[in-house]
Amino acid sequence: MASLAHLGTLLLGGALQILGFGRWMVAPAAWLAPVFLLHYAREAPLGGLVVLWLVLALAAGASNRGVIPLKGLGYGGVVAGIAAAMTVPFLMDRLFAAQPGGVWSTLVFPVTWTAVGFLTARFNPFGTWGMLAYTQHGIGPLMQLASVTGIWGIDFLITWFAAVANWAWDLHFDWSLIQNGVAFYGAVLGLVLVGGGLRLALAPHRATVRVAGLAWPEGGPESGEYERVLSAVFRQAIDDQVQESMARLQEVFFERTLREARAGAQIILWSEASVLVLKEEEEALIERARSLARANNVYLLMGLAVLSPGANRPLENKAVFVSSAGEVMASYNKTMAVPGLERQLMTPGTGRIPVVETPYGRVASPICFDLDFPHLVRQVGVAGADLLLVPAADWAAITHLHQAMAEFRAVENGTAMVRVTRSGGSGAVDPYGRRCAFLDSYTTEDAVLVANVPVRAGRGTMYSSAGDLFAWLCVFGVAVLVVRAVAGILG
Repeated sequence: MASLAHLGTLLLGGALQILGFGRWMVAPAAWLAPVFLLHYAREAPLGGLVVLWLVLALAAGASNRGVIPLKGLGYGGVVAGIAAAMTVPFLMDRLFAAQPGGVWSTLVFPVTWTAVGFLTARFNPFGTWGMLAYTQHGIGPLMQLASVTGIWGIDFLITWFAAVANWAWDLHFDWSLIQNGVAFYGAVLGLVLVGGGLRLALAPHRATVRVAGLAWPEGGPESGEYERVLSAVFRQAIDDQVQESMARLQEVFFERTLREARAGAQIILWSEASVLVLKEEEEALIERARSLARANNVYLLMGLAVLSPGANRPLENKAVFVSSAGEVMASYNKTMAVPGLERQLMTPGTGRIPVVETPYGRVASPICFDLDFPHLVRQVGVAGADLLLVPAADWAAITHLHQAMAEFRAVENGTAMVRVTRSGGSGAVDPYGRRCAFLDSYTTEDAVLVANVPVRAGRGTMYSSAGDLFAWLCVFGVAVLVVRAVAGILG
């Protein structure tokens, strides 16, 4: 019966894990899944961790189908790697904290989970995909912790809950034995939630600026023509018809830009690589944009795909920011290429995200996948940015997920953000992660996001000052555990 009970906790934890990250994110599931998985890991034979790894792989495979843009063995390999990284904290807990001890033993699991997640995110090509913190999007007071510790503090709190719950479980929920430990965790969680609530309640009210974000309407004729032109350029099959299509697509986007300027937009933002232009024609296109911005007294952030057919790296994925005076204030090449085709084709940028002064505050423009790397985006917080204008491009399965992930960068760095996405979800938030607007390009015929966002809203955060200090402390904690274990064996 005991083994059946252990299997039941494993299966329940695995089922909840499916809802923990990916296509279906349910915030409570992210808190509950580790509770049952950790209980199984403590009670099963050591070899049972292999079964745990298999269950985690199956859960990750189910929840990330379509989210991870791979198939076959490639998809299976990535899922297996995710599950392996997730299994490490359970192993560390089994080795160092499985026997009931003081409440401090509950820190082994969250410290290891946070350290493994941080190191994985820092040194793998997919960044912070899969982090538990993202499942808590929309819980405003908890999200504010990201302004202090980054997302790592949220991961820590969630997994610490699992460890405290199992500590109490191992002690048969004897209140006389667990009350101090439970009260300690409750006090920390309460402090985080109250502090986050106060941060939201005391947020100052500011004047706003009208921002219009333009993307191609999904499924429309221009969207299909865009894909055909892009494919022809990469195949070096450029004929008169392709060049006519490219020119027509540029014209459509300039017409839409002019319409939004006349409707009162003060800043206009194009989604990632919205306009295709050959390298030899880039200067003329930018000159046209400068004239439009100057004539209509509008700031314009262009998402450009600058193409050089036949080159080793034929794609420059750029954000070019033009002032209302027609001045090119910044030109930035995307730093982080998505693994796969983009990484093969794209000329990466320098990693330095420009921050420029405008009447609406200091503006920075990282591009899409850049936002999945908090250490890269943190430079805009250090520079005192007030507003992030983010061109992006996604696909249907991550319409809501990727926008939610990106919004944590605004909280971390204390900046407002407008992110406009081709083929996906677009949104605008204030520096506290509160949404001003949201747009799903799959459910609109116009694909225009209009939002009033606060001006000069940047205020800096503890995270933008201290960076990933909390996460590095967790890494140090794991290192201490390992060194002590090795010393004990050798001694």
